[in-house]
Amino acid sequence: MHFYQLYIDPGTGSILFSILIGAAATLYFVMRAVFIKLKVILSGGRVKSSTFSCPYAIYNEGKQYINVFKPVLEEFEKRQIQVVYLTSASDDPVFEVNYQFVKSEYIGEGNKAIARLNVFSTNFMLLTTPGLGVYQLKRSKMVKHYSHLLHAPGDATMYRLFGIDYYDSVLLTGNHQAKDIRALETLRELPQKQLVIVGCTYLDVALEKTKTITKEENHPFTVLISPSWGPSAILSRHGAKLLDPLVKTGWRIIVRPHPQSKKSESAMLDKLMDRYRDASNIEWNFDRENTNSLSKSDIMISDFSGIIYDYTFLFDKPVMYVLQGFDLRLYDADDLGENAYEELWQFKTLKEIGIELKEEQFESIADVIKNAADSPELKAARQRAKESAWMHQGEAGKRVVDFMMEFAKNA
Repeated sequence: MHFYQLYIDPGTGSILFSILIGAAATLYFVMRAVFIKLKVILSGGRVKSSTFSCPYAIYNEGKQYINVFKPVLEEFEKRQIQVVYLTSASDDPVFEVNYQFVKSEYIGEGNKAIARLNVFSTNFMLLTTPGLGVYQLKRSKMVKHYSHLLHAPGDATMYRLFGIDYYDSVLLTGNHQAKDIRALETLRELPQKQLVIVGCTYLDVALEKTKTITKEENHPFTVLISPSWGPSAILSRHGAKLLDPLVKTGWRIIVRPHPQSKKSESAMLDKLMDRYRDASNIEWNFDRENTNSLSKSDIMISDFSGIIYDYTFLFDKPVMYVLQGFDLRLYDADDLGENAYEELWQFKTLKEIGIELKEEQFESIADVIKNAADSPELKAARQRAKESAWMHQGEAGKRVVDFMMEFAKNA
């Protein structure tokens, strides 16, 4: 026998290992659930597991989303109602808080977390994770209701395909998000979800934090590059073509990649960071919270990222956007028809509140930015967008818990 015939390349080996770990984790939690059910049956229904006894549960896929859930957790704590908080972040900031009614648990990452969630038991599960019932994250037969909490004030149809199709309810930041969800339900022959406007939890948190930010002394003119991720995002599509002329201006340039870029586009980021390792005026910001980088900048350059609305709603500053080459086919919104791009609230609003930047303008970027006047019309448009997309300011946590409790009461 030749031993080289048994060789498995590292990529295949990694996939096989991931499958085995996922299968083992799934088997463990399935057997655990079966064991608990047997105990309940044999004891005449008197034995209860803490996992099975709590009617409310929340899952957080990463610590960058803690401020999405923080107002909800604090509202449960305020009302002295128990909630199970499951997290895939071992260093989740929730563990630093001495909650009495929030029962926090680290359930691992990736397949291990998915395996736990797929057999979890609760009346109401609240998540921000898209793709329920599409890929690995399945609906547990022991969960009565799945609710998706939107964590951006843009269009709800800007998730990757089938992002929220199989949720029972979607909690909206504003009334502009409902129309396209209903349109997709009709096109795909899906049952109607409950749509409830609750506001934007993380913007409520961010607004409070902006009140404590101190102004910089000797503030240098600063441009913030804060894109989305994927092949249509500006770092992936334009990269050095945009950054080279910006660095030459001598201005402070803060680049804040999307959190998903570190996971899905690390090679691209590493290449860019290496290219500018000797440039003293460029900073790479990977902070969990974005308020500091937003507050330091005088103007933002972005694409179709929801951070545009964080910036304009919280700091009321001008934004430039690059949309050349944007491909809608990766997103749910593409199913809304040929004119979807022109009709989406997110892109119509962007044209009203922002200044378009085209690739042919990159070489003269300094002059373009200097001439990007922040007109009264742009300022008024930002205010209109804020009122439409960020409703019930300061009340989102309360409204989310109100809805969860209303469901439990009627379940």
